[in-house]
Amino acid sequence: MRFDRILRAFGLSAAALSMPLLGCDEANEPGAPPMEQPDPNPQTGLAKSSLAREQNPDVPAADLDALVEGNTAFALELYQALRAQHSGNLFYSPFSISQALAMTRAGARGETEDAIAEAMHFGLEPARFHPANNALDLALAKLSEPLPDEPDASPLTLNVVNALWGSQDKAFEADFLDTLAVNYGAGMHRLDFKGDPNGSRETINDWVEGETNDRIKDLLPDGSITPSTALVLTNAIFFKASWATQFEENGTQDAAFTLADGEAVDVPTMHVSDHFRFSDKEGYTAVRLPYVGHATSMIVIAPKGDLSTFEDGLDGATLDAIVGDLEGGMLELSFPKFTFESDVPLTQTLQDMGMKIAFGGEADFSGIDGTRSLAITDVLHKAFVGVDEEGTEAAAAAAVVVGETSVPVFEPIAIDRPFVFLIRDETTGSLLFLGRVMDPR
Repeated sequence: MRFDRILRAFGLSAAALSMPLLGCDEANEPGAPPMEQPDPNPQTGLAKSSLAREQNPDVPAADLDALVEGNTAFALELYQALRAQHSGNLFYSPFSISQALAMTRAGARGETEDAIAEAMHFGLEPARFHPANNALDLALAKLSEPLPDEPDASPLTLNVVNALWGSQDKAFEADFLDTLAVNYGAGMHRLDFKGDPNGSRETINDWVEGETNDRIKDLLPDGSITPSTALVLTNAIFFKASWATQFEENGTQDAAFTLADGEAVDVPTMHVSDHFRFSDKEGYTAVRLPYVGHATSMIVIAPKGDLSTFEDGLDGATLDAIVGDLEGGMLELSFPKFTFESDVPLTQTLQDMGMKIAFGGEADFSGIDGTRSLAITDVLHKAFVGVDEEGTEAAAAAAVVVGETSVPVFEPIAIDRPFVFLIRDETTGSLLFLGRVMDPR
């Protein structure tokens, strides 16, 4: 499946990984001292690799295809797991979660690395995997560049950033820091996890909040950072874009939306008449809503029958077929406004998906600090989405905590029933966000 044919999800997100020590307080095992780049200015609390981020990675197109295809497979497999746990609205950023665990993979070894790679569908070997992530991230960054015919205007805002947060009492392997600096642009911020775990938690939460335009607050809840926390890896993403064709000003009115149980409720519904790519099949209605510049879009899929039955068959091939069937036509489109947040704990879900070894005493993250004393203790995720007449704003955060241990004829289309939606990058095919709306209220 070529990357330019794979659906990418919407939006933004922040992912964080923190690692607590499982056993002794020793930073090193006898005979295996970790090698770490010194902090060039200890007063800053920032320890950085001496290597700069690679701005022009030499990555074959086939590797980028494989990375996006794997990320899409994980996104949809996770959707199947989460929909069984959440009966209402759902929204998350598979891209952010994948980025956070991609950085974590850099420190995993042996069976632990194998389990992460299998559960996350990371099919490329590390030497190709990390540069491919860098190439994808840099490609997404180009989406915010000004349009050729409008040099003073950017089509959208897409902010993707990574950071490491390490215990000030712990040493880390130079190779680990180098890999994350070169491929993810992530430096190491030193925090006093042992002496001030709650203050450290607030520092990380403040960073996430700032990088997501204040949309993701308190990513790390009380108690998630403890004196035994050794490392937190964070990825934050923020997305904001205007529709290529905006909905009619003052055209929003209450209209009926039929819930899954058959109840009809009135919700604020937007209206627009224009040319869109859509498909109105026997089993579903699908519409592509492009953002300014047409490099990104939202795909809305509203089944005509039971949403759960449609979700049962939701996979990459199904999405590929739906997008491939979209054809241009004049629509009189009705679409509900909605804004909501999702709080999605992932610890047990990822264990159930095959990563259990990474959470226990058998975990091997020796690539991080040269010891076998680290394990993932928690994986957290939050996401926000707002859709109105002008466009879309989305943000998300994921945290993995590791510690010790002619005269046109308009066809009417109304999205007036539960639907699945995603936001995709038309250039790389990466799934950035995926969700569903059961009740827009």
